[in-house]
Amino acid sequence: MSKALSVDLRERVVGAVEGGVSCRQAADRFGVSPSSAVRWKQRERETGSVAPKALGGDRRSGRIEAHADWLKAFVKQNHDATLEEIGAALKAEKGLVVAVSTLWRFFDRYAITLKKSRRMPPSRSGPTS
Repeated sequence: MSKALSVDLRERVVGAVEGGVSCRQAADRFGVSPSSAVRWKQRERETGSVAPKALGGDRRSGRIEAHADWLKAFVKQNHDATLEEIGAALKAEKGLVVAVSTLWRFFDRYAITLKKSRRMPPSRSGPTS
């Protein structure tokens, strides 16, 4: 995973730009890309700081987490539903289309298993029909 460059370097690049040097010249002087110098200057102008934003983390599960209570209640009522059926119900009820893998990860996060149980154990004495 990548790592953000230091705040010290960012401040020196932005300071050079504020001192009258172009972003491209400041980038060449400090060995960073010109686009980074432009972004850092823009970030400093907008927020007053050149500190990097947080890296990594989950940025997509918020869509399904917004419906967590509904999903948990649905599974409690329909404990034998498949992931495909849950996805279809989510689309019909809430208008949210998600992949089966998204549903699987959601249930894995909450340790909810959707194991199917057999209707009848097999007979030890002979086949049943």
